[in-house]
Amino acid sequence: MNWFLPHIAFLLLATALTAVKSSGFTVSEAASAVSRFQEYLRIDTAQPSPDYAKAAAFITSQVESIGLESQTLELVAGKPLVLVKWPGRKSSLPSLLLNSHTDVVPSEPDKWDHHPFSASLDSSGRIYARGSQDMKCVGMQYLEAIRLLKKAGFTPDRDIYLTFVPDEEIGGHTGVEAFVKSEIFKELNIGLVLDEGLASPGDGYRLFYGERSPWWTVIRSKGEPGHGAKLYDGSAMENLLKSIEVIKRFRTAQFDLVKAGVKAEGDVVSINFVYLKAGTPTPTGFVMNLQPSEAEVGLDIRVPPSADPEALERRIAEEWAPSSRNLTYEFKQKVPIFDIYGKPAVTVADSSNPWWNLLGEAVKKAGGKLGKPEIFPASTDARYFRELGIPAFGFSPMANTPILLHDHNEFLSKDEYLKGIEIYESIIKELASTNGDTIDQETKAEL
Repeated sequence: MNWFLPHIAFLLLATALTAVKSSGFTVSEAASAVSRFQEYLRIDTAQPSPDYAKAAAFITSQVESIGLESQTLELVAGKPLVLVKWPGRKSSLPSLLLNSHTDVVPSEPDKWDHHPFSASLDSSGRIYARGSQDMKCVGMQYLEAIRLLKKAGFTPDRDIYLTFVPDEEIGGHTGVEAFVKSEIFKELNIGLVLDEGLASPGDGYRLFYGERSPWWTVIRSKGEPGHGAKLYDGSAMENLLKSIEVIKRFRTAQFDLVKAGVKAEGDVVSINFVYLKAGTPTPTGFVMNLQPSEAEVGLDIRVPPSADPEALERRIAEEWAPSSRNLTYEFKQKVPIFDIYGKPAVTVADSSNPWWNLLGEAVKKAGGKLGKPEIFPASTDARYFRELGIPAFGFSPMANTPILLHDHNEFLSKDEYLKGIEIYESIIKELASTNGDTIDQETKAEL
């Protein structure tokens, strides 16, 4: 029976792809593109122990097969970053950077219908794998789009760079953050960065021009310990729970704005309680007749670019963690919402930005449509570029797809994957063909 399994899988793929209608692909080319995507998905790059060496070797082999230049950098030991270059005719023009991360979040295989690193293709054309949406799909779509463009004889005017970076899922500090501080990066003359976005359940594509900044916060409470049966004021748990109630009211007010349609999710301050820690542990649980002297709560706070960070921090200090109730707070991570020029770290997403005009036109030419530009509700590596004042858009061409990043049974249909390659083929061609008089160093600085 095992002898038939690979043949059945091939027949499923071939049958599914006979319906593919693409000016860029033949049926066999589409099948090969999907197969390469599955191969990448099968490499286990889940945190906390990603197989970066295998992923870098795979990417390098794909780059060589296309005929591009690449180098593998280790700005941090054991964290390979693959930098790919497609030279343009006019290297003096601001270049285009296509960024993607190679790591993925952990998964719980027993809660999946297919193993998260099997890249199984079911009879409906869905490819199940961790990273199928976040974001191995986009990294491979970059490469496959360039493969098609080179086959068609296209040569870009500007240099195009691709980066396959580590550790985005744990903050990007040893990945893109280290990269943008390097001398190598400073020599690339980046004019625009494209990075990850989100799937869209509708038929349009979502595009992000900024993102919320994570403020990972720990609030700690202290109080006098006491017998579990004693009633008294000012215990550590009582002090902390009062703060939790205040925070919950703020969270509810922000969430109500989203539920009412007044604001998008990316435009409000979100707060989620990620842990509560207190009590005196024992081998079988906790001491039940002792009120603890310390307690703490962890908060995942996401701050939009439109927020007033000083006002929010005052709220934390005065209302959520007032010293008068023996409370203190600490930021485990506090990403600024402003760039190095003191402006909100967002990219202009209207007709005044020539990059925006070209991007929208490219998606339209490929038969797609963009929705209203949004603030990304979480955080991505794009923030490190925006902090430097470099324009960056988040875009993952996945329409008609439920949002399943970090979820069980993450999948992407092969049809949407292939359509995304065509979208990126159009985008790269449009952005790389722009005359230097339209987008020059002066325009880059203004954006």
